[in-house]
Amino acid sequence: MHDLVIVGAGPAGLATAIAAQRAGLDFRIFEKGVLVNALFHFPSQMVFFTTPDLLEIGGLPFVTPHGKPTRDETLRYYRRVVDAFGLDVAFGCRVTAVAPDGAGGGFTVRTTDDANGERTWRARTVVVANGCYDHPNRLGVPGEDLPHVSHYYTEPHEFYRRRVVVVGGKNSAAEAALDLYRSGAEVTLVHRRAELGSSIKYWVRPDIENRIKEGSIAARFETRIVEIRPREVLVERDGVRDTLPAEGVFLLTGYLADLDFLRGAGIAVAANNVPCHDPESFETNVPGLYLAGAVVAGANRGEVFIENGRFHGRVVVDHIVRRLGRARATG
Repeated sequence: MHDLVIVGAGPAGLATAIAAQRAGLDFRIFEKGVLVNALFHFPSQMVFFTTPDLLEIGGLPFVTPHGKPTRDETLRYYRRVVDAFGLDVAFGCRVTAVAPDGAGGGFTVRTTDDANGERTWRARTVVVANGCYDHPNRLGVPGEDLPHVSHYYTEPHEFYRRRVVVVGGKNSAAEAALDLYRSGAEVTLVHRRAELGSSIKYWVRPDIENRIKEGSIAARFETRIVEIRPREVLVERDGVRDTLPAEGVFLLTGYLADLDFLRGAGIAVAANNVPCHDPESFETNVPGLYLAGAVVAGANRGEVFIENGRFHGRVVVDHIVRRLGRARATG
């Protein structure tokens, strides 16, 4: 029986592990992919629009000669964190289910990996810190899974002098459209609303708006995707359908937590896809089951980033320590 099982080895999960280590808890960390899996799948040329100190966890300095760290520098930093604290992370190990044990207290945690197959663990408490990047908001249209369609922005070079449709109206879509345009692609931005999202970064907004205004980037507002075909996209506005040539399609419409996994663990999910949790302790409606990082935000994805999600772990572990202390005192 472990004191704690942590699901996910992103920044929030690692920060939780560091806090647990400092508190003397017996814990395990399971990660279905690689270390900071979501960051690993960001575009390789990405530069964070934040200073390195706001990505730090465990009090370990993030040293870089650049004002804004690159993706590769950030991956290197989190590898250093794991080594510095000697964290034992089970990589490539997916948590398939978390279930309360009932009257006996604690949880049964089921995992699967290539080396060991299915295994079962027991823990007094569980922290789910698996983010939301692995679960894009799907449009549910024909052709969404064609080879030239992606829910993640990759690299611009292969689209030089090719026609690309970018779907979405927030930061990811705006930045991808700008990057593609500056790399020689012919870009059309498609957004279901009448204007770009209000949350677009203040330095990105005038850039994308000016490119649309001058016609460098074509834009179709109040337009929805009907079907994606091998070399074109069928769109509709006010009942009128049209086709857009497309040799590449990026569906950058946001991401959600794995709601099926959360519901399977007994966590209630509100209408806005926000998992039920106490905003002070991050404990869910299931006693002893906590959330940390972007998974807490639901549809309000823009409210939780590494910059603030990295502090969840310490709050959660403080609450767990008090919980376990009470349980042991009365047990």
